[in-house]
Amino acid sequence: MNRFRHALRLPRSPRPRRRMAGLLLAGTLAGALAPAPAAQARDTSPRPAACPEGLPDGAACWTGTDANGAHYAIAVPARWNGGLVVHAHGGPDLGDASDPERSLEDLGRWRVMVDQGYAWAGSSYRRGGYGTRMAAADTENVRRLFVEEFGEPRRTYVHGQSWGGNVAAKVVETYAPAGGPYDGALLTNGVLGGATRGYDHRVDLRVVYQYYCANLPRPEEKQYPLWQGLRRGSTLTTAGLRARLQECTGYASPPGERTALQQRNLDDILNVTGVPERTLESHLRFSVFTFRDIVHERLDGRNPFSNRGGVRYTGSHDDKALNAGVERFAADPAAVRDLSYDSDLTGRVAIPVLTLHATDDPTAFVEHEAAYRDTLRGAHRDRWLVQTFTGEHEHSALSDAEYAASLAALDRWARTGQRPTPRSVAAACPAFDRVYATGCHYDAGYRPAPYASRVRPRPGGTSWPAMTAAQEKAWSRVPGVGIAP
Repeated sequence: MNRFRHALRLPRSPRPRRRMAGLLLAGTLAGALAPAPAAQARDTSPRPAACPEGLPDGAACWTGTDANGAHYAIAVPARWNGGLVVHAHGGPDLGDASDPERSLEDLGRWRVMVDQGYAWAGSSYRRGGYGTRMAAADTENVRRLFVEEFGEPRRTYVHGQSWGGNVAAKVVETYAPAGGPYDGALLTNGVLGGATRGYDHRVDLRVVYQYYCANLPRPEEKQYPLWQGLRRGSTLTTAGLRARLQECTGYASPPGERTALQQRNLDDILNVTGVPERTLESHLRFSVFTFRDIVHERLDGRNPFSNRGGVRYTGSHDDKALNAGVERFAADPAAVRDLSYDSDLTGRVAIPVLTLHATDDPTAFVEHEAAYRDTLRGAHRDRWLVQTFTGEHEHSALSDAEYAASLAALDRWARTGQRPTPRSVAAACPAFDRVYATGCHYDAGYRPAPYASRVRPRPGGTSWPAMTAAQEKAWSRVPGVGIAP
């Protein structure tokens, strides 16, 4: 476990590629990541930057670019407790390059962690597009950069929200052995079912939408299999997608302004897929643009998705016609392997993991927590897991008081070995809410239903983990396996 040995004295300015004199801590960087030869000349050291609005007074911030081209941001509070939170952001964003603003935006969003006395470091990742292992490596990179420049923290925690929860969980399995650099993980509203099962409801949405709407593509447009999300080279924009969704369902109009056909289309799509109306457009956008990225940019045009093997759609006004007419396809096993290796979780966890999830999360359904519980249980590692739930209705942000309570519970668990309970975390929250006044919404007795109760399972899809540790080890020996960084 990491130990913080020297008192903090904030420096006036950092010096490139050196530990900062006022932040000199014990410990050296072991096993530094080897950058590609072309990137070795890059200056990766952090430079002073303006902190996002709302960070506590006296906090100091830095930004930089790592050896792989990933922008990052770092913050250290004036009264540093010696701990570090390494943040994995969600998405994935779909830009070609690293976004220099993303890590700063995330620092502002989760400033509560700096307010609680922790240093914070987050990567924008080296590129946009799908790639869980790439994002995990970039998250680990920023931790190592922090240690190289500022010294080794007393304790280090990794945090991820949304897809970042999947990334952070991959960090735990890849870079956090017992006695390693991480002391715990906080996963909030995480996509913890992995990509080979975690996006099946969006596969279903894509084909059900096209059955009813027939405008993505339109009959007169160039046709393509729906598992592609969108054909390569299409110029469709998000605004264009919204226009087609509105044309078919009237989703953006008050119910009284929809035609009878629009209302029936909307009702059928929602009832069959289980997607909430308020996030229909965002789920459809993912099943179009992110699927295109996964298929064309990451898997060389191969199909990792399936809706055959007994997948039956129910809940429409005419299920027989729907199942007879919906597009069906089978996955390419090699594409499934590569996507699984990149994103699925083995459950091989050796540090405390605390999760926090809104029971009415409209994007990453709370049943992802059941998938993660079953994954760790299947790996005989569930002793390392504590899951907490709140009655909130949002995905991208939860109550600051709950983040603070969760981080405090995780820190206590890592320091003392005393495993918290959902009730103990909930009981501690009101003290933090007296500071943040954002509410404590815990449901300490909640237990999510199995993942298959929310998302139609494919053959073999009810056994967890989706990728065993043995599979991961075997696949790792396959040249070119997974998704390239």
